[in-house]
Amino acid sequence: MKRNDIEPIGALIRSYLRRESLESPLNERRLINAWPEVVGASINAYTKDLHIRNQTLYVHLTSAPLRQELSLGRTLLIKNLNQKVGAQVINDIVFM
Repeated sequence: MKRNDIEPIGALIRSYLRRESLESPLNERRLINAWPEVVGASINAYTKDLHIRNQTLYVHLTSAPLRQELSLGRTLLIKNLNQKVGAQVINDIVFM
């Protein structure tokens, strides 16, 4: 007997996460975890804290010149972080 209603486990998990409103927090955590890989170890060394609120990533940096430099490349950084996660998680970055 063959079952026609079989779904891949990945699709079932995504459906569950979406239904329980857990998809956004999970994607936000993935984006924060992807930060060191996207920006590299040297920039990550100056990163003190990261958090997301209202689709905005807030990044606390310990270097003012680096803060200015990253501000100039904000659009590309947003694109690369969202692409790494595979979802539109953030729309803006604020460097503090």
